[in-house]
Amino acid sequence: RSASTMAAMWRRCLPAIALFAAGCGDDRAGAPAPVDAGRCTIVGRPATAPAAAPPPYVLGGAAYAGWADWPRLQLGVRAYLRSTYDRTGGNRGADASGFLHQRADQSLVPLDVEGPGELVFVRHNHWHGSPWHYRVDDRDTIVTESSTADPLHPVIDARFEPAAAFPWPVAITWASTRGADLSWVPIGFTRGLSLAYQRSHYGTGYFIFDRYPHGTTPAPWSATAPPPAAAAVLAPSTTIERVPADACAETGTIDVPADGAVVVADLPGATTIRALRFRVAAADGAALAAARLRITWDDRAAPSIDASLGLFFATGSMIDRDGDGRIVDSFPMTVSLGAEARFASYLPMPFWSRARIELVGAGAAIADVGWEIAAVPNTEPRNAAGYLHATYVDHGVPTPGADLVLLDTAVDEGGQPWCGAFIGTAFTFSDRAALWTLEGDPRMFFDDAHTPQGYGTGTEEWAGGGDYWGGQTMTMAMVGHPVGAPSVAAATSVEDQRQSAYRFLLADRMPFGARARIQLEHGPVDDAPEHYRTVSYWYGAPGACLVPADALDVGDLADELAHGYTSPTASAVTTLTSTWDAAGPGPTTTADGRTMTGTSEFQLALPPDNHGVLLRRTLDYAWPDQRATVAIDRGDGVWRDAGVWYLAGATTYVYSNPPGELDAPTPELVTSPHRLRDDEFLLGADLTAGVDHIRIRITSAPVVRPRRPGDPPGPRAWSELGYQAFAYVLPQL
Repeated sequence: RSASTMAAMWRRCLPAIALFAAGCGDDRAGAPAPVDAGRCTIVGRPATAPAAAPPPYVLGGAAYAGWADWPRLQLGVRAYLRSTYDRTGGNRGADASGFLHQRADQSLVPLDVEGPGELVFVRHNHWHGSPWHYRVDDRDTIVTESSTADPLHPVIDARFEPAAAFPWPVAITWASTRGADLSWVPIGFTRGLSLAYQRSHYGTGYFIFDRYPHGTTPAPWSATAPPPAAAAVLAPSTTIERVPADACAETGTIDVPADGAVVVADLPGATTIRALRFRVAAADGAALAAARLRITWDDRAAPSIDASLGLFFATGSMIDRDGDGRIVDSFPMTVSLGAEARFASYLPMPFWSRARIELVGAGAAIADVGWEIAAVPNTEPRNAAGYLHATYVDHGVPTPGADLVLLDTAVDEGGQPWCGAFIGTAFTFSDRAALWTLEGDPRMFFDDAHTPQGYGTGTEEWAGGGDYWGGQTMTMAMVGHPVGAPSVAAATSVEDQRQSAYRFLLADRMPFGARARIQLEHGPVDDAPEHYRTVSYWYGAPGACLVPADALDVGDLADELAHGYTSPTASAVTTLTSTWDAAGPGPTTTADGRTMTGTSEFQLALPPDNHGVLLRRTLDYAWPDQRATVAIDRGDGVWRDAGVWYLAGATTYVYSNPPGELDAPTPELVTSPHRLRDDEFLLGADLTAGVDHIRIRITSAPVVRPRRPGDPPGPRAWSELGYQAFAYVLPQL
């Protein structure tokens, strides 16, 4: 081999040799960073000039190979979480078996989308629902789990089939997760995607997918193997280098006072932290976990990370119930307990002029706390990436009937617009081993939408388990229930009763342009009195990248005239008074609007320096399967295809939850009273940039099918109560 090749091999091998020689063991268990702390010093560099164009997408399957770009802003794309939740707002069937419609082959559909995008996460409760039909760009692939053939005698080492398309650990089953079948297999689609359950007993699940503008061509999905980068990132003992070989490191020890703060490090220049580690004698591990970690970026008025150290590193206690020394073994965070308690974070943390890292005592003095920081120069433009934030809330006694608010970027950290992405949560959900509170659903609202872009089926489902994990603990790359006894009687101490869980989002992270509001039910209908503490992880750059541009109030005659609204087949103006779909309990809203079966046209103003547009429509969701083609005139009289705008389902949906595993479907029509809904559609910059207005043509092209085979399909129409245009722009820092 050439000398340069051998040198490169040594650079890759030296970290492992150093770890072996030091007897430190597995890096994932929190060992010191694989860099020579004396080789170089973190000195930073001048910040890169602001970007003139948005950074390229690093979403879907590409995010695994490009995981170091986690902080990068993602303009012009959206992520959505859909599920089998009880659309009436309750908890029927534990949020199982709520389907959009039933096909002629009796399979039941919980997810149906059109246009380009990528399915990035799927979660089922055990094997329930299998065989599953994945219809990708009109090609149907049947996916099963090993227990499908005899679900009354499940296979303990179950796996997804076809195994080539769903290999471990990108797809893992209930024996590992303690209750759920999970798939992070990225599935790109150009025309559309739907999922269907062939069986519906306890058919619960949720799905995260990205949507892209018309004309985008995601990486196609095949029945071979997913990207190897996904397997490397998601493996429980990965060999992927999470700290670059050229990183510089600083180390030291400090004493944390019982009260007050001590500065760990004050770092200069444009720098990205790639590893942050702490270690302390095992006897002091709980005290260090109770201390607060506080990090302030670029001398901002408020710290962006201000959380209990243990929960920041994704654990609610330091009780190692499995006795293997690994409390948290996730990809971005590890916590281990042996002769020392060790905490490590690998989430990239960019800053542009200064980072101040502090520990704040929580009542007990702690001596000889070792720390280590590994970092590389930050070459990202300041308007192209976000700071890491960890927003901590101690919720105390929850308010009955009201969701817990885990994050509201318009209020937290001083309150201002932020452009970024929501990337996960770590949380405690009981101090007394009360697992039933996990019936609460997560709800994610972005950019002031009334309808959540994300709506899950339960708290332990969100954290990768099922049926409360059977009371067992587990820790995996992106999901985990690392601590907590199954009951008060089984607990070895009061601390052992504390339950915590975590969920990290990488390929499935959820971009937002100005505001993120993350909510969580406590119990089935916000009725659990348990003590929650939460950390919400998110990247954000100060300043909005999605700004209101114009709005049309359909039904307001003056506003219709001002926007050149025409619709020859539109109904007379009607008034709807209702609550918002899927937003939980809330007050009613009254809105005017129209329905149409032909074409509507209208004009919306835009800032010419936009990088694409998000259209948001307010509608009456009582009209089923609303679908239309969209065309854009940039002011030159030429109509350009913008794709299909489709919203599957309606307030009337199918509930099918037969009593037995192999029983035939029992489809029952259920109607939710929540008729008001928001829906979104993306326009690429090729259709919107450089002009101060566009004219939009919406042509109704509904899907005409019954909710169940044999039912009359009923009338169809496109409902339009109003349209809003939001322009993507680079943040003005």
